[in-house]
Amino acid sequence: MSKTVYLGITGDIIHPGIINIINEGAKHGELIIGLLTDSAIVSHKRLPYLTYEQRKTVVESIKGVSRVVPQEEWSYVPNLIKYKPDFIIHGDDWKTNYLSKIREDVFETMKAWGGQVIEIPYTQGINSTELANNASVIGTTPDVRLKSLRRLIAAKPVVRIMEAHSGLSGLIIENIEVNKEDGIHRFDGMWSSSLTDSTNKGKPDIEAVDLTTRLQSLTDILECTTKPIIYDGDTGDIAEHFVFTVRTLERNGVSAVIIEDKKGLKKNSLFGTEVRQELASEEEFCHKIAEGKKAQVTKDFMIIARIEEIIAGRSVDEALAKAYACVKAGADGIMIHSKNKSGEDIKEFCQRFRQEYAKIPLVLVPTTYNQFTEKELASWGANVIIYANHMLRASYPAMVKVAETILQAERSLEVNDLCMPIKQILELIPGGK
Repeated sequence: MSKTVYLGITGDIIHPGIINIINEGAKHGELIIGLLTDSAIVSHKRLPYLTYEQRKTVVESIKGVSRVVPQEEWSYVPNLIKYKPDFIIHGDDWKTNYLSKIREDVFETMKAWGGQVIEIPYTQGINSTELANNASVIGTTPDVRLKSLRRLIAAKPVVRIMEAHSGLSGLIIENIEVNKEDGIHRFDGMWSSSLTDSTNKGKPDIEAVDLTTRLQSLTDILECTTKPIIYDGDTGDIAEHFVFTVRTLERNGVSAVIIEDKKGLKKNSLFGTEVRQELASEEEFCHKIAEGKKAQVTKDFMIIARIEEIIAGRSVDEALAKAYACVKAGADGIMIHSKNKSGEDIKEFCQRFRQEYAKIPLVLVPTTYNQFTEKELASWGANVIIYANHMLRASYPAMVKVAETILQAERSLEVNDLCMPIKQILELIPGGK
């Protein structure tokens, strides 16, 4: 009976080092490739450029590969227990890098049936992480970016979205990450907000800033980032205009648009003293959604309905009725909004919505009820969390402080500690070094 050999890979970038280890593994027997799924990868690395099926097609065609099986976990152990290979093969770099703990677990697991661990010298001059970073510098395509939001929602318990209002804020979101016990935490995408875009331009957020004007800021972000973008479409305007918006955003590689069920000129929901704005009827809102769905070219673009009933002082029952109607009209997701700091109305909405629709994405914007963690919001049924205006709100007090300090001191020495070196900013910009 032929011996079996297990090799776990991501398969997003096939370089000489991968071919070398495949060739070595095939020498020892039937080579089983454990191809990591998107969900296995995203908590530790960025979402692969290629989908699982695309990566599987590539890997299956490589000489020496006997079969490809999904590896659903970052750890090799569950698949090792499942397939009980005679050997597992890996580069010896895992002795000292971030996989050292997994290496220990692998050795312990393989002992159970007398399996062996084969470690081969790491291929010098090849760094898959660096290759991925270089690909990020080159950029992405509208098609790849467009598809990535749906892939992330399918792969992650919670998709984390941060507001971006400029190319520089987009670059921060693109690159910032924090190492935690459960993996690397990073933002998965960006929120193009009408509020922060208009405020950044020094204009009121009353929907006077049209799509053509907002595309200037959107293009700045698109040109220097690769992560998916969700676009704040406000009321969506009349159905004919919304059709144009959908086609324009989809063509540019934006992943989703969110529109709210308000009528007429926008009045921002965040103002506590606002005169309540009339909401669109269920029929009007659903018609707009249906027309938008007919206009899109791909199945990847998402139209998400923002339900305003709770903010307008109506009941959770009324909000749910509108949400159900929007789903039936073709909405790909639901955003539910509230200014209630307790979050109880949002929790009730989510839990009841999930009883009716288990798979439709739910989007939350916990600006007022920000005492809840992402895990808690996910336990309610949320798929996407949007931090809707924090980058802009953080930048304003910092700039005011610097300006006031320079006026007081009549020189800039005192603001040295308030400002990062310009060199550090330039290093963030691709080609800026």
